[in-house]
Amino acid sequence: MSERESMPCDVVIIGGGVAGLAAAIRLKQINEDLEVVVLEKGSEIGAHILSGAVVDPKALDELLPDWRDMDCPMAETPVTENHHWVLSEGGKSDMPEFLLPPFMGNHGNYTGSLGNLARWLGEQAEGLGVMVFPGFPAAEVLFNEAGAVTGVVTQDMGIAEDGSHKPDYQPGMEIHAKYTLFAEGARGNLTKKMKAKYDLEADCQPQVYGLGIKELWDIDADKHEPGRVIHTQGWPLSETGTWGGGFLYHQANGQVALGFVTALDYANPYVSPYQEFQRWKHHPAIAAILEGGKRVAYGARVINEGGWQSVPKLAFPGGALIGCAAGFVNVPRIKGSH
Repeated sequence: MSERESMPCDVVIIGGGVAGLAAAIRLKQINEDLEVVVLEKGSEIGAHILSGAVVDPKALDELLPDWRDMDCPMAETPVTENHHWVLSEGGKSDMPEFLLPPFMGNHGNYTGSLGNLARWLGEQAEGLGVMVFPGFPAAEVLFNEAGAVTGVVTQDMGIAEDGSHKPDYQPGMEIHAKYTLFAEGARGNLTKKMKAKYDLEADCQPQVYGLGIKELWDIDADKHEPGRVIHTQGWPLSETGTWGGGFLYHQANGQVALGFVTALDYANPYVSPYQEFQRWKHHPAIAAILEGGKRVAYGARVINEGGWQSVPKLAFPGGALIGCAAGFVNVPRIKGSH
């Protein structure tokens, strides 16, 4: 007999990022009587989402048409400038917008904290009756005799380093669901198991990944231009034959979100994504923005960069992949969250 408590619901969603929360909201819009559970491994919604983002509002307009009037933090900073810099070691060229492909334009988009957007979406979901459980990682997938997914088990708490049970030990709970949505982000542990079990990648190209190292800075007020969006390519990765580039977004509250993405298929064994990021920050054009500022947060995450041809089969018995778990990054547009 199982020592675990169990909880039934209609849909359980693994991951409280923008994809998981948007799915939860949409499910309640379709049928308000559905019991929808969101499991988030972080201590709170948005705890593991550092990234600044430039968001095409198309999906928000469809999901919550009045979002601009609902105190959504993303509405604070519409994009006002769109730059694409090609860097050399000591200089840069700003590509004229008319030379850029149309899908690289950002007019009509918004820039802001993806973590704050997730927190706001969490509030909207809870307002609709979604049960959001932060601090509960999903550790194991449940199956029935036919091999269909029937829910998940949350992680046991109070496990010592040697595997023994500490005094505060609590076994995980079984969440039994008619449908399970995997919204773990790129390279999620349970998502990888689903891909293998159901051979979801049999008819697509292999997924490829980049590592995005990201920081949030408070900068001098006279250097801050809300809504200014900068993407860079070229130096320093051009010296190593590696693909990738940087971004720097001027967001609300005198802050910039910046980051550097290095494709993880680099052949040069001496390439260090972190060191390349540090070199990029010391480029004169980037350093001029950061000088006198203060870093307030930092982190990193994997980004799936295979694009449309690397999207696997999405649905399987009892479940589906959504968001970055499904590979939904529009690589040419440098966007995934919308």
